[in-house]
Amino acid sequence: MTGYASAQHSTVISSPEGEPRAASTYHPITQLGLEVRSVNSRFLDLTFRLPEDLRQFEPALRELLGSKLKRGKVEVRASVETSSASSIAEPSPKLLQKLNTAQDTIRAWLPAAAPLSVADVIRLSAAEQGSSPDWSAEVMPLAERVLKDLLAARQREGARLATMLLGHIEQLRALAAQAGPLVPQLVAQHRARFMERWKEAMALTEGTTLPEAAQDRALTEATAFAIRIDVAEEITRLDSHLDELARLITKGGEIGKRLDFLIQELHREANTMGSKSAALELTHISVDMKVLIEQMREQVQNIE
Repeated sequence: MTGYASAQHSTVISSPEGEPRAASTYHPITQLGLEVRSVNSRFLDLTFRLPEDLRQFEPALRELLGSKLKRGKVEVRASVETSSASSIAEPSPKLLQKLNTAQDTIRAWLPAAAPLSVADVIRLSAAEQGSSPDWSAEVMPLAERVLKDLLAARQREGARLATMLLGHIEQLRALAAQAGPLVPQLVAQHRARFMERWKEAMALTEGTTLPEAAQDRALTEATAFAIRIDVAEEITRLDSHLDELARLITKGGEIGKRLDFLIQELHREANTMGSKSAALELTHISVDMKVLIEQMREQVQNIE
């Protein structure tokens, strides 16, 4: 099922140990962002897009999500952003000396290398004054919070899907109720038609064929036809599957795979009804059933 959740955590970058921060130096704030997106899929497919500083947390995140999610194409995206302040990081003389020495060495070997720009120096100065924070204590609690919000979003969507599926079940019940009375009518019509053909055959044979034998043959053909078009068994099984579907949807829990199986059985019964159809009305009912069942199949494949 689809869902989205995100959360952020902010922290102030501390100065490297032993290097006190000057009063004029800015205090950057680093923000950890975590978001999880889930779209429909029959199986669980986890994708992680993490910065290098957070790669170490991928196994733990995978285990956490796998313990709570059973289906869905899930993308986990994390970001680490440092805010920019109104004041500019002031490079220290020590850093300027290092950069100058490094630049001279590089350009001695690579004369075509571009010289450092002011923006490069400011960026490197900011990196020197601040150290990358340790997110060990924040990543997993943040992930648990995001996962909780995602599950809540998926649960709300599940409630909407349940309402839709129960509505389709009632429509299928109505179609099955329409199909039931059609079979006896068809049998009676074809029995009468066989008897008319028998009478016509008797008139053509002019007594060369025994009437009793011809009548028995006509009745046998009518009976065989009635057996071929009888869909009472299919309707009974279809009603049984619909009852089980309604029970599972109302009960809830991890029912996705059982719903998959029942939808397949519904489709099989609707196909059989269509193949046995001897009237346009039954054909229309079978087609309408298969349309509803296919709509249910698309949604059921996303339910855990």
